[in-house]
Amino acid sequence: MLYHSTRSEKASVDSAQAVLEGLAPDGGLYMPAEIPSFDWQNCLNGSSLDMSEKILSALLPDIPHMEQLVHRAYTGKFETETLTPTVPAGDFHILELFRGPTSAFKDVALSMLPQLLTAAKKAKGVQEDILILTATSGDTGKAALEGFHDVEGVRICVFYPYGGVSQVQRAQMVTQEGGNVAVCAVYGNFDDAQTGVKNIFAACQGRELPFRLSSANSINIGRLAPQIMYYFRAYRDLLDGGKIRLGDPVNFSVPTGNFGDILAGYLAKQLGLPVGTLICASNANNVLTDFIHTGTYNRMRPLLKTTSPSMDILVSSNLERLLYLLSGDTELVAGLMNRLNKEGAYTIPDALLAQIQKEFWAAYCDDSRAQEVMGRVYREFGYLCDPHTASGWAAAEDYVAQTGDRRPMVVLSTASPYKFPVAVLTAIGGDTSGSEFDQMARLSAITGVPIPKNLAGLQGKPERHTGVIEKDAMLDYVLHL
Repeated sequence: MLYHSTRSEKASVDSAQAVLEGLAPDGGLYMPAEIPSFDWQNCLNGSSLDMSEKILSALLPDIPHMEQLVHRAYTGKFETETLTPTVPAGDFHILELFRGPTSAFKDVALSMLPQLLTAAKKAKGVQEDILILTATSGDTGKAALEGFHDVEGVRICVFYPYGGVSQVQRAQMVTQEGGNVAVCAVYGNFDDAQTGVKNIFAACQGRELPFRLSSANSINIGRLAPQIMYYFRAYRDLLDGGKIRLGDPVNFSVPTGNFGDILAGYLAKQLGLPVGTLICASNANNVLTDFIHTGTYNRMRPLLKTTSPSMDILVSSNLERLLYLLSGDTELVAGLMNRLNKEGAYTIPDALLAQIQKEFWAAYCDDSRAQEVMGRVYREFGYLCDPHTASGWAAAEDYVAQTGDRRPMVVLSTASPYKFPVAVLTAIGGDTSGSEFDQMARLSAITGVPIPKNLAGLQGKPERHTGVIEKDAMLDYVLHL
């Protein structure tokens, strides 16, 4: 299958090469030249691993032995056999994406990406090491480190914003073991770290290097494609629970900052799954909400620190893929991205905005609303959720209230509440004194919800990666790894 950049159709590569490179040479994102035909009803049969194998085989056909890769990626690593269970809560359904080895939704993709990357490396006859370069707003970093540590022929370097992740998220990263891993904080915010990573890719074009660069962020199609599975899983769960009949559309409310998680839902729809409206849920950094309502994307605003740090993002990289999918116009996309880079804003044509608004709806939730939602959902339904999930819940409530659309609603839960114990304890009226580890213990004692094993074991582990650098020093850091 041929892939090309969202910014030009001149250079085409196969799907294995697209996974290896991560980012296209012109700075664009790889997309298939066309969405393959797909038997979505057949995909609903079988286990979550079967679903994943079918979806990935369709989108990445140049990577062989997909069934084996999927089993190696997931077997024995998640709390449940379904990987991502769907549970009822009031009038909504919660798709729990945090049952993996690092208690965040990124585990689904980043358990799979190392398998895809090493298989692609072998298929393309690549001999040199691959250096995975990743910026994280909190969850991607640990999930990538967990997936790639001690993988032969691969090294990984993770950058995160200094002071911009929770204490638990930081502890997960800086205690990471493995002889092939590097973790470094960057003075600045997530957008600074993400831009720095993109600039390193650009600066390394044409250089003689002892490694080949690739990415574990959702700019890599090998990171994005595995996320499609859990939309099929949720649909199957609703079928099995008698909540829908085959063919009924289902709405999904998705907390998102970089637009990758929700784009996976749109790709599921492109493959035939009866996805209704995709609700884009933001926190107070509501650049996506404004864009979907107005057609103007403007990153020229302060980046606010919130209780949902994984969404503290103003440059949503995967939105570029949606613009390409709906317009089919690489020249238009290249021009828009150029304006975003140089001027900090762009406005899309009215016809393109109308297409987006036909598929997507958007709302945002500030910290005070998230706190109210977390407390209310726990009191009324006995369900403990984190601030990101609360944003998705709030957006879902707003959507139903404003549109009257009563089709089944699935809210994606992207992280364990134990990754953000201060916010969750505050919401349910608990004592927030002490360290985040003290708070986790208190939260468990109050609610009876067990602390995930991977988080409970963090306290007291030695910190191995404590460096902090200026954003302008990121390239030099990578070149001297």
